[in-house]
Amino acid sequence: MGRHRSGRIGVARVALAVLGCLVVAALVVLGVRALNAPEPRPPQPRPVPAPSTVTTSPAATPTVYIECRADRCGTVFVRVPGGDVLLDRELLRGEQASFTEPKLDVVLADASALRVEVNGVPRPPGEPGERQAFIAERKG
Repeated sequence: MGRHRSGRIGVARVALAVLGCLVVAALVVLGVRALNAPEPRPPQPRPVPAPSTVTTSPAATPTVYIECRADRCGTVFVRVPGGDVLLDRELLRGEQASFTEPKLDVVLADASALRVEVNGVPRPPGEPGERQAFIAERKG
């Protein structure tokens, strides 16, 4: 009887050792796959449509025109007061956005990096890193 019990213990130890090896092998495979996985890409910015051609007609002049003049211009937030958010993201050099809604809430994370016009009139640039918030209303 002692022989059977020690035989069962030996089989249990072997089974545990095999199970342990399988677990280690699975962890190694998962680790190798994780190391070889491609790096996640940051979300690509959505293109902002270029403004329409500039004319002297008041109807063609946007309420707000924004152009990024630095490599990164910080977050630009534009929305219809109490309504839809039209833009809420960082702009990159050369990106432009224009809006013709009658009234807009605008927040610029770094006003020094942007060219901003309200009803065709340039706003003075801010100091580097200066946050500006204003309401733009369509004239005419």
